[in-house]
Amino acid sequence: MNILDKIILDKRKEVELKKSLIPSPQLEKSFLFERNGASLASALRNSSTGIIAEHKRRSPSKSTINQNTNVGQVAKGYQNAGVCGMSVLTDIKYFGGSLEDLLLARASVEIPLLRKEFIIDEYQILEAKAHGADVILLIAAVLTKSEIKTFSELAKSLGLDVLLEVHNEEELHKSIMPSLDMLGVNNRNLKTFEVSLETSKTLSQLIPHEFVKVSESGISTVEAIKELKPYGYQGFLIGENFMKTENPGKSANDFISAIRS
Repeated sequence: MNILDKIILDKRKEVELKKSLIPSPQLEKSFLFERNGASLASALRNSSTGIIAEHKRRSPSKSTINQNTNVGQVAKGYQNAGVCGMSVLTDIKYFGGSLEDLLLARASVEIPLLRKEFIIDEYQILEAKAHGADVILLIAAVLTKSEIKTFSELAKSLGLDVLLEVHNEEELHKSIMPSLDMLGVNNRNLKTFEVSLETSKTLSQLIPHEFVKVSESGISTVEAIKELKPYGYQGFLIGENFMKTENPGKSANDFISAIRS
């Protein structure tokens, strides 16, 4: 069993427990459920840099990235740096995140927030809305075509943007549908954790132009972004590169300044 399979197995148990504790109607009564979200896809289309900065404490491939962060301060730092949006990891067991991180980020900034999570149930989409997310992530590797359709259509009905993540041509072909806003290519193989920007380059020509193209993982230099832009990418998800520093907001600011120059 690879790490992705383990994560999904644990996630199913976690979601069933949460559903028994906080029923869906309770989530729908949340103050934030009525909030009109901001569109990450629009922000990326109108940006010259396209940076989506991530809050991530740890990951299965890097046991510790930054355990000492204040998510509110990081969010403010990212917003001041001029990022298009912020990705907030909410998985506890493998990434050290939580829905509370999402709430704190929402209380701190106005920029679009992406709930970065392994979504396998409609309940998690209601959770995302109730905790202030503007965007959800769907991972093609762990979902059927039918699930992608159901989940993305529910998200759109709630006013959420949808970022669909793929790793290869097979996942991309099963995933393309009108209820998506952005197609993200993850340069990291989730089974081996090896990273290659060639994945983004190869798949770029197969993504229809109506979707915002986002490249994810392994982007640590301005050169990498300049390398990917000719392939039509308008969004670049960067986490570890900023989070491994003492001041992620300053790191993002320096990075964005370097792109603009």
